[in-house]
Amino acid sequence: MLRTDWSRRLAALAAAVAVLAIALLIRALADGPLEQHSGTALYASMIYAGVFFLWPRATPLVAGTVAIAFCWLVELSQLTGVPAYLSERSLLARLALGVAYDPLDMLWYPVGVLPLVAVHLLLRRQRATA
Repeated sequence: MLRTDWSRRLAALAAAVAVLAIALLIRALADGPLEQHSGTALYASMIYAGVFFLWPRATPLVAGTVAIAFCWLVELSQLTGVPAYLSERSLLARLALGVAYDPLDMLWYPVGVLPLVAVHLLLRRQRATA
């Protein structure tokens, strides 16, 4: 079982790196709403992968719920001004926490997670029937 957990963690890490590469590519090539909204959705996708890195035995539905809830909490925390303060002092904080609340982001987080949950459930179902 321990070996399976590590292989799941490595797969989650690889997925997060792939999503980050896609996000950076879009950022380099696009501008405006595509850059903004795709970045938001891909951030949520990375959080989904991160849940599996930290908790490899999570189910897709639980991981999706945790990822969306985490993203929403980070977004709502921007209403306090703390992320903006930290973002002024750290690029890492800016990338992880953002700067300003955007209610539209609350809709884009599920866009980044729900397709992954659906694909993950389909793959699990196929594996179970094989």
